[in-house]
Amino acid sequence: MDFALTQEQESIRESVARICERFDDNYWSRKDQEGGFPHELYHALAEAGWLGVCTPEEYGGSGLGVVEACLVARAISESGAGMSGASAVHINIFGLNPVVVFGTHEQKLRMLPPMVQGRQKACFAVTEPNTGLNTTQLKTRAVRKGDRYVVNGHKVWISTAQVADKMLLLARTTPLEEVKRPTEGLSLFYTDFDRTRITAREIDKMGRKPIDSNELFIENFEVPVEDRIGEEGRGFEYILHGMNPERVMIAAEAIGLGHAALRRATQYAKERVVFNRPIGQNQAIQHPLAVNWMELEAAWLMTLSAAWQYDNNLPCGAAANAAKYLAGEAGFNACQQAVMTHGGFGYAREYHVERYLREVMIPRIAPVSPQLVMCFIAERVLGLPKSY
Repeated sequence: MDFALTQEQESIRESVARICERFDDNYWSRKDQEGGFPHELYHALAEAGWLGVCTPEEYGGSGLGVVEACLVARAISESGAGMSGASAVHINIFGLNPVVVFGTHEQKLRMLPPMVQGRQKACFAVTEPNTGLNTTQLKTRAVRKGDRYVVNGHKVWISTAQVADKMLLLARTTPLEEVKRPTEGLSLFYTDFDRTRITAREIDKMGRKPIDSNELFIENFEVPVEDRIGEEGRGFEYILHGMNPERVMIAAEAIGLGHAALRRATQYAKERVVFNRPIGQNQAIQHPLAVNWMELEAAWLMTLSAAWQYDNNLPCGAAANAAKYLAGEAGFNACQQAVMTHGGFGYAREYHVERYLREVMIPRIAPVSPQLVMCFIAERVLGLPKSY
């Protein structure tokens, strides 16, 4: 058993970190206040080839695994970019995995290279206002009419819809009452984001201002049949294939943000003098920060284990969900403690840790709540009765 990163993996981490050094705390502070997609970081990572780390080489990517994707995601977040930086490229790195696995050769040639090269941005349109995590109850309908589907519906919490050229859309093609199981009858599409038929209304939110979150209103939106991924009615099965690696990548981002907060807290504790001694000399400051480090390292090991399981085609549902839970909690604890270590200054924007605390709520809540992770582990690992 070897816990060391390979030379190639270390090189990936270092290379991404060097790119991120160009975008300092002042850059992200400004973005946090003014908003606006971080195009500069996006294009820098695209030019260096990191958007295609998981895409097969045949379609312009590097053909690497989720372990390497986690290294990229953590390095971006840990640089101080946090979720504002990581979320800017999240879908490019792994969001089109359903296309990689279930798309035709023609679709892969058409859809993947523009994402890898950073020429197109996409959003992932699944969640709806009245269904939450109960994806089988989606109400957005796609009705086939000849060589096209006509889509009508309502989506919410859709990231990057303000800048997206494409959308990965899940919609119901067979009414719920006509299928044997609720997981059937949903279809997946990757198609143009047509702003004449889709209204994207941005949601004013707590953090991660550079990455817009939106409510979508879809009216008579036409999607060509050739933009459907895989078979009609099997879309739920296809998106499940990407959910575990998404949880693992979110975990890596949370850990990176937690370490960014811990780095700032420890530096402040060394420099801040109260009662004629640095506050970092006090165990009341030392011990919580030590716990934060241990929690983050434990979550990182779980994250790497889950990523390794996925890359080796092993069942990884339990590990992926556990990684997401542990990383979300560890990242939150570290960011909160960073604010508390700074005392009153932790509340000031100039020290950045308040921004970290606002952003770390994202991996704690999404893409699955801590409570549903616990339900999953209780049912699928411990064999307890299903509670919902």
